[in-house]
Amino acid sequence: MKQLKSRVMSRIAGVGLALALGTAFAVTGAQAQDKKPILIGFSQSLTGFLSPNGKQALLGMEIWKDQTNKAGGLLGRPVELKYYDDKSDPSEVPGIYTKLLDVDKVDLVVSGYATNQVAPAMPIVMRKGKSFISLFGLDVNDKFKYPKYFSIIPTGQDTKGSFTKGFFDIAAAQNPKPKTVAFTYADAEFSQNACEGARANAKKHGFTTVYDKAYPPPPKTTDFAPIVRAIKALEPDLVVACAYPLDSVGLVLAANEIGLKPKMFGGAMVGLQATFFKDKLKNKMNGIVNYETWVPDDKQMYKGTKDFFAEYQSRAKAAGVDPLGYYLGGWGYAQLQVLGDAIKSAKSIEDDKVVAALKKDKFETVMGPIKFGGKGEWAESKMMTVQYHDIPADAGLDAWRGMTTQYVLEPKSLETGKVIYPYEKAIK
Repeated sequence: MKQLKSRVMSRIAGVGLALALGTAFAVTGAQAQDKKPILIGFSQSLTGFLSPNGKQALLGMEIWKDQTNKAGGLLGRPVELKYYDDKSDPSEVPGIYTKLLDVDKVDLVVSGYATNQVAPAMPIVMRKGKSFISLFGLDVNDKFKYPKYFSIIPTGQDTKGSFTKGFFDIAAAQNPKPKTVAFTYADAEFSQNACEGARANAKKHGFTTVYDKAYPPPPKTTDFAPIVRAIKALEPDLVVACAYPLDSVGLVLAANEIGLKPKMFGGAMVGLQATFFKDKLKNKMNGIVNYETWVPDDKQMYKGTKDFFAEYQSRAKAAGVDPLGYYLGGWGYAQLQVLGDAIKSAKSIEDDKVVAALKKDKFETVMGPIKFGGKGEWAESKMMTVQYHDIPADAGLDAWRGMTTQYVLEPKSLETGKVIYPYEKAIK
């Protein structure tokens, strides 16, 4: 009788515990569903001349958000992205960030793509005391010196010079050594900064400047033939262009049409990295020596890299974006990957705590390890110099998918080929 009573009481207790645990889990689940999302706000160039790069960055960011939410969110809360199209117009940016912070009440802000769009956001972000991770902003914080700024661009501490360091190092190693250089650049924030660094690199190696002029950026300048003709008349050994996508395309087309044949041509030309612009230029890119930030070589496959690009490429057509995503897709993902990991490390979305984690931690991303140093730039440079070669006139998507049409020339640790010199030899 005592044993029977004991078994009955045990069963009653077990049922009670099960009911209590079930109620607890139900309450916890309801609380998780009811938790307010973490809002991350930014502007992005979804129309205008920067949109081919801005849209692929956005898809990378969306993939990070979807994967994060599938894994349970951040701090037990879902993540939402709040963004507006800045139309590739810097004048749109201050109003967007004011709206994000004052009206939308986002928890955190990051930048959209490109130096010209990052710089005008800075005064708004600084006034609000927000942490700010930028995407491909070249040395933006040199002027502001904002302690809560962090940059996703692999320039290292020599920010302005990093885009053309490899170009000039390679030129200086040739025998006989070239002597003269021409600079052409857009009168815009990125191009001015990159050209300033290029001048310093040229001076270090003892090259003589024979041309150094800016042009109004597109759409104010649409015909680049007069610029190329003026450079050709001076017969420089080296031609360095610091340009955004539309002017990069315009300069390459004009150079091929007019027959510009220096010993080396390239430098800091944005756009040549993206599939959209590669398809426009095809074999006209042959011989150009230019910067790169990542290439699909086995040495640059990190944890999650292949899986990310497989996911990106499976979604690219429906999203109407660059089909490969090698230039900005991965970096858009990495930008939020760093922010998400900093939030986890800080166990908070408070800006000061997130900033402390960003300064302290090393972040493993799909684009490689990132550690921040002075001014919020990378502690070490990971910039590359590449040369395009053997691109057929009818090149299709497969020409850009791997490493068959480009060599990594610098750094030596990532080298996949030797420079074809002079430029004329590569374009035949």
